[in-house]
Formats: sequence, structure tokens, C-alpha cells
Amino acid sequence: MTSDPIADMLTRIRNALQARHLKVDVPASHLKMEIARILKNEGYILNFKTAEEGARKLIRIYLKYTPGNVPVISRIERVSRPGYRVYTGSKGVPRVLGGLGINILTTPQGVMTGRDARKNGVGGEILCQIW
Repeated sequence: MTSDPIADMLTRIRNALQARHLKVDVPASHLKMEIARILKNEGYILNFKTAEEGARKLIRIYLKYTPGNVPVISRIERVSRPGYRVYTGSKGVPRVLGGLGINILTTPQGVMTGRDARKNGVGGEILCQIW
């Protein structure tokens, strides 16, 4: 059991991209499903689906590459960690690379991108940044 399952998910995606895998399996949870949904909606992954391997539930994430076999995700990093939580108000939500990347937040209205959080006027915990 890992102490930070979100960091484990991001590391699995990062390692699979580096090895040029087409898909990666991640242990399922509601928060990870929401993160995968945002990655799909923003165009960073092709698709995701739930799968069962015996008694374990998994999220199978299909990774996206450019025609030159370059990963669409060039960097994915955890911001808030169990030992160091990073919270922000609605006005202080940072832009990633001047708007070229996204950050994913957990807010009282659910998991959303930083752009949606600014638009809805809510703040929360910054989970990760992707570009």
C-alpha cells in the first residue's frame, strides 16, 4: 500500500510514457477516475476505462502520442503531497506555463481544472500540474 496513491498514479503514467507504452493500469478510486476524466477532456490521454483483474478494480488509461511518437504529456508532477498540502483561493489559482498546461484541483464543487475553478470562483487543493 502506498502512502500517496495520486503520486503513484502520476508516476505510473510518467513511466509508461517514457517507455512508450500504449496503456497503463492504475488501481481504481473515485478521485483517480476524476483525474483521468479531466485528462481525457483536456486531450492529454486517448481514453480510460475501468477493468477488473480478479478482485482488484483497475483504471486502464490509454496514452496519447503525436504522429512522431512523442508523448502529448511532456511533464506531469504532483504539487500537494501528504506531508505538504498546497491550498489556494479562487483568485490565487496559478496558471501553468502561461495557460499552455493545466492544474487539477479538488474543490468543494468537485475535481476540476484550475481554469474551471477560476471561472466558478472556487479554490481548493492543487493536486498536480500537467503540460
